[in-house]
Parts: sequence; C-alpha cells; structure tokens
Amino acid sequence: MSKFTVSRHEIFQTSLMSALLDGVYEDEMTVRDLLGHGSFGIGTFNGLDGEMLIIGGTCYQLRADGGVSVADLGAHTPYAVVTNFVPHIESELPPGLSRAEVSTFIDRMTASQNYMYALRIEGDFEWIRMRTVVKQQKPYRPMVEATDEDAIIELHDVTGVVAGFRTPLYEQGIGVPGCHVHFINDERTAGGHVLDFKLRSGRAALCLGTDLRLQLPLTDAFRNADLSPDDLEWQLQKTEQHK
Repeated sequence: MSKFTVSRHEIFQTSLMSALLDGVYEDEMTVRDLLGHGSFGIGTFNGLDGEMLIIGGTCYQLRADGGVSVADLGAHTPYAVVTNFVPHIESELPPGLSRAEVSTFIDRMTASQNYMYALRIEGDFEWIRMRTVVKQQKPYRPMVEATDEDAIIELHDVTGVVAGFRTPLYEQGIGVPGCHVHFINDERTAGGHVLDFKLRSGRAALCLGTDLRLQLPLTDAFRNADLSPDDLEWQLQKTEQHK
C-alpha cells in the first residue's frame, strides 16, 4: 500500500455551522485573536452583521447595504474558518464556467476528497451573484428565517477573489459541505457570499488541510443549542444556496 505524502497543515475553526443555524450569533472570539490563527478565511460577525472575508491577513466586513470596510480588530465573530494559505495545487480554469462547473473542476483537482481544502480563485467574471446577511436583533431567530431578508447583489464585468473552503460531506454541521466561498472585488468595494457566477477566466489554488483545530464557544446559547436537527441538510441548503 502506497503512503499519501503531504505536509501537515492546520485549519482553525471557531464554533459550528449547526450552532449558527440554531441562532447562536454571538461569541467572544475577536478578529484580532482570529487573525492569530490564520491570514486567510471566511465567516461572519456577531449578530450576523455581514459576511467576513480574510485575504492576506486583512479582515474585510461585507455588509448587507453593499458597503465593504476593514473590520475592527475588536469586533467579534460567532463562526469563522481560517488558515495560512499555502498553494499546494494550482490550475487555470476553463473559460465560461458556472459556479457548479467550477466546483466539479475543483473536485477533480483535489488529491483526495477526504480532506479539507482552502480555496482561492482569482478571476474575471462575466457576472457574479451574491447574498449578504442582514444584522439581526435579539431575540435571535434561526438562520433559515434570518436569511429570508438577505440582500441579493449581482455584479457584472468584475474581477476579484473568490475565497473559502471545500469541506467533505462527513463534516456536515461542523462546517458547510462542498464549496463555501465569499467574494471581494479587486477594488475592495463590493462582495458577499457567493451564490452563482459565470467565469470568463481564472486561476484556482488549493491549500490542503490535514488538521482541524476546533474551538467551541463557552456560552449558554451554545450549551443549549440543538446541534443535530433532523432537517440539517435542508437548513444548510436553504441558508447557503437559497434553495
């Protein structure tokens, strides 16, 4: 039997996707502390106050009103996944692909589908459709209800970076199975959670993760959350892809 040879690489995650689905929208993890675990990643902010995207050690806050700003280091996150991105596998992408077609191409790029991968695509897009979570007020609703108000944004003729993670199906509930990605344009003035796109041209890079370091919140909301609902797969599809 041949041995799969790869250097170990850690991915850090705070909280669980299933906790976010259940309305656990607050934690004590700061952006400053999160950046100590990685310079690349995605997540959200306390109260679902916009999407988070970390590129090159800078954390951006992508708000529902379309605004983009560098996040306050003292801001908090209830859910985020980060790593230090090292491109282990790279490839040019065929032109004209949709998001689903890019996902299939990415799957063929992987050394094994049993690992997590950080994913970065630098591309020129004919169009890209995104949504951005709207800041919630207490008492917090489950995410399937909160995301009904999401602002849908579509950009045309735009260049930028798609960043996120490809997560194995066995991690459903810990993370988002499949490709979970956010986008920010090159001008750093627009972005969001990616729903679909048509790619003119682009290049994909994968960073293979062998070690998952998971930090769970020490809060009453997390302690009392329902983390294994019977309809977990449906909730993930509705909140992540608006199906």
